[in-house]
Amino acid sequence: MATDYGYDSGLGFPETVRRHRVPAGLRAPFEGRTWREFGYVLLSLPISIVMFAYAVTMISLGAGLLVTFLGIPVFAAGLAGCRGLGALERARARGLLGLEVGDPEPLRMRKSGFMAWMGAVLKSGTSWRTLLYSVLHLPWATFSFVVAVNFWVYGWALLTYPLWFWVFPAYVGQDGLQLYGDQTHHIYLDNPFEIGVTALVGLLFTLATPWIVRALTMVDRVMVHALLGPTRLTARVVELESDRGVVVDTAAADLRRIERDLHDGAQARLVALAMDLGLAKEKLTEDPAAAARMVDEAHGEVKTALQELRDLARGIHPAVLTDRGLDAALSAVASRCTVPVQVEVDLPARPAPAIEGIAYFTVSELLQNISKHSRATFAAVDVWRVENRLLLQVVDNGVGGADVSSGSGLAGLAERLDAVDGILVVDSPVGGPTRVTAELPWRGERV
Repeated sequence: MATDYGYDSGLGFPETVRRHRVPAGLRAPFEGRTWREFGYVLLSLPISIVMFAYAVTMISLGAGLLVTFLGIPVFAAGLAGCRGLGALERARARGLLGLEVGDPEPLRMRKSGFMAWMGAVLKSGTSWRTLLYSVLHLPWATFSFVVAVNFWVYGWALLTYPLWFWVFPAYVGQDGLQLYGDQTHHIYLDNPFEIGVTALVGLLFTLATPWIVRALTMVDRVMVHALLGPTRLTARVVELESDRGVVVDTAAADLRRIERDLHDGAQARLVALAMDLGLAKEKLTEDPAAAARMVDEAHGEVKTALQELRDLARGIHPAVLTDRGLDAALSAVASRCTVPVQVEVDLPARPAPAIEGIAYFTVSELLQNISKHSRATFAAVDVWRVENRLLLQVVDNGVGGADVSSGSGLAGLAERLDAVDGILVVDSPVGGPTRVTAELPWRGERV
């Protein structure tokens, strides 16, 4: 096995690439993955028999008892047992197939008690999908067991035939493995050519078996993922709940930042200004020259406070963005960057204000990172629309090395974009250049 170093297509950082000298087709029969998948197929048959028998027995018993009050509890108990067996199947697929399947939606009970639990089990789609898996998996497990075992056994038996063909003349009383026979003709695999051809056929079977087993387990992967995992709706609800938490945390952080900036900046400066003007008022009759100097200093403080308030307002939502759109707003941000920035905005119309604001602050933060960390001499900002997506790309010729996973500001920016179904991709190899691409959903401006 040889080792080489390449670059990850996502972020551009070096990663170790393992190159085997033995082709995949020749090493497949001896790989751990092949044996784990074969073990999964072997275990599937007895487990599926247990699951099928349990499911059919409990559902049949519940259906038969529906004429009494015991039918519904038996139904609920049967579905609950199927859910437990489904959890076992997810664990088995995770351990032997490496299939990461999330847990399905838990039971939602508005009240506590046995009746509420029984109603939640019966109304849960997960319960019925697990029941369907328990019934459907048996025929597939039987088929895959038969196919995998036959290919595996016949392949290795024929491959090793040159080692054990002597058993036939020594103990069975015939020349070799019988290929064909009737009352008058018998064909045995007994000469060196036939033995070699038999071993060659066995080699082909042995090499093909891992891929056949892998194809069989692909169906198992689909069944486990579709019937035992969370549905798309459940996954989407979990994602939206997570995104909602990110949005709430971001809004709270922004409010704290605004409060801190007002308290430590403009508010403190205005308090000092009021005190200075009070002192100037007292000295107006006694020392007009000193009062004039204090008023002049206060005038300078007023200008500084106004500038801080303008910067704070620009950080909340700049007026130029509202009035003139992304092109003018990004050009204004680029003019404040420490390196020359080329801005190109090609949009057929203005996006929704929320999307426009996120795009503006994304580019603004990326340009701030360029000013502080990149040591670049040139940067470019491109904004365009592709179908129902808004794309932003910020490129600089700096030193590179930016990484979203390092917990930097890029990680927070990626979380903000993810909260609105956006994507942030960073390509920043060490030595540069850095290319950051952001993708946002396009929603047109309401009129």
